[in-house]
Amino acid sequence: MHSSRPMLRRQAYNVFVLLLAFRLVNALCVQTYFQPDEYFQSLEPAWQMAFGLDSGAWITWEWREHLRSSLHPMIFAGVYRSATEVCGLLDVTTGTRAAILLAAPKVLQAIIAATGDFFTWALASLYYWPWQGFLDEARKRTHQTYVTAPQSKDGPSINTTVPQSRSFPDQGSKTVDHLTTADSALDVAYSPDGLYIPLSLAAVACILRPTNIIIWAAITLCLLGRTHDFQKMTTLASSAILCGTGVLTVSLAVDRAYYGQWVFPPIQFLYFNIVQGVAGFYGLNRLDYYFTEGLPLLLTTALPFAGIGMWHALRPGEDRKHLNGYVERQTLYLLAVAVVATVLAMTAISHKEVRFIYPLLPILHVIAARPLAAFFHSVPRNKGKLLLLVLLLSVNIFIAAYVTFVHQRGVVDVMHFLRHEQEARLPDSPAYSAESLKHGSNVTVGFFMPCHSNPWRSHLVYPEIKAWALTCEPPLDLSVEERNHYEDEADIFYNDPASWVDDNMESRDSILKAKPGALELRQEDHARRTWPQYLVFFEQLEPIMSGMLEGTVYDECWRGFNTHWHDDLRRRGDIVVWCMR
Repeated sequence: MHSSRPMLRRQAYNVFVLLLAFRLVNALCVQTYFQPDEYFQSLEPAWQMAFGLDSGAWITWEWREHLRSSLHPMIFAGVYRSATEVCGLLDVTTGTRAAILLAAPKVLQAIIAATGDFFTWALASLYYWPWQGFLDEARKRTHQTYVTAPQSKDGPSINTTVPQSRSFPDQGSKTVDHLTTADSALDVAYSPDGLYIPLSLAAVACILRPTNIIIWAAITLCLLGRTHDFQKMTTLASSAILCGTGVLTVSLAVDRAYYGQWVFPPIQFLYFNIVQGVAGFYGLNRLDYYFTEGLPLLLTTALPFAGIGMWHALRPGEDRKHLNGYVERQTLYLLAVAVVATVLAMTAISHKEVRFIYPLLPILHVIAARPLAAFFHSVPRNKGKLLLLVLLLSVNIFIAAYVTFVHQRGVVDVMHFLRHEQEARLPDSPAYSAESLKHGSNVTVGFFMPCHSNPWRSHLVYPEIKAWALTCEPPLDLSVEERNHYEDEADIFYNDPASWVDDNMESRDSILKAKPGALELRQEDHARRTWPQYLVFFEQLEPIMSGMLEGTVYDECWRGFNTHWHDDLRRRGDIVVWCMR
């Protein structure tokens, strides 16, 4: 048995290298936009940390109200600074530096994702090893399903969940017929050395996303309820306190350095979003959302297998330590309870999004793995199942490719266009063009779009680009009843674009064609926004913009595909850019 350890280590190494290579390619190939938090709750504050208050980063209200832990963006800030130092040592061009700064956080995210994938594989291999051929199939399915979700802020939250799960087997018997890896895990399950890493990761996950407390409260309560050994209970509790205190101390120190005062973001997060109900400002969802939409979107073709796995995991029946598969059944039961507790708790909150249950994804993959492997075990002999397997894999590959290269790519492509326009105005840039300086040495741009429709400084890069966009910050000083009637800036604009322009922009007379004093007029009215060189909006708004700005100095200069469909009517169609001529 001991002779198998080097082989297992080599296999684990090979698996991790394969996963890392896959994730690096995946991360660097993503050309689409998923949701705002992947930028505004991570890369934007990280950009400010790395390059200062004048760097042009967009800091949202959550950071001003101390709702977010700075631990997560601090990691990306370190990557930005390191990438900048490397660019300085290599003396690269400005365009190359911008490309490296774009790629650097993607590489970090790929490493985080690959680590999560690896521990998902490790958890599955720990309990499913007796089934020959299971792991290869499980890994294929895990890869295909994972890639359907573009990179997001929730990555660290997801990928600090699985390593903890792997280190929390229930108390078992040394006579259980497992490989050495399982025996080793059982040896350390309730020893302090075996608990420090998973408990520390659990604490980090809860700091990053406070709702992760639900997952670990469910698992811990189950463990304590099923453990009648006082010494083990004491060890678990004391280790949890020690690890939690250590992580909390580090978190408080980091947040003190970032915010300039002592704050505890998880409490602020829960207070604003749950007690004050601010989360509801961003939308209310029906009670069945996670069951009828959230979980299907999360699992796609793995949904039926996860359902079967949950059914079996929650009804282990009469179980005894001496029975074969005891550890597997008890672990799956703990994981299934965590899934149920989390989904039910999140259902009780009125504002629901599929990303809120992302930390459950690796757990659900592991639960789905055995039913999946059992169903396709006879694939070589069963042409019907072989055809179904090919169909499921094809569906996942299509979804992965579509969300990676097609869906919502225009809102990212337009930022590249604007960045390249700025590079054409930099004398030391290979793209420099004197013609581009006609309207000024730096790009100015306004986004007539719903708030947070695009990445921001992480993609514009250059602080010289002066940009503004419509906002949608919640009215924190209003009651819940008053918030129901509140309209943010984006709402007001879309209710009547012409009125908003009249109230907030300089006179349209100042941008009429062939008006000699247009530039002077634009400079005189400091109370309103100056008309920028570039206007960016969705195709849906194009007829209105054409009517408002007919006869002005603006003409279309760029158009990019964005989506074939969108659930928000305001975000439908291509991305259109008008430039001052």
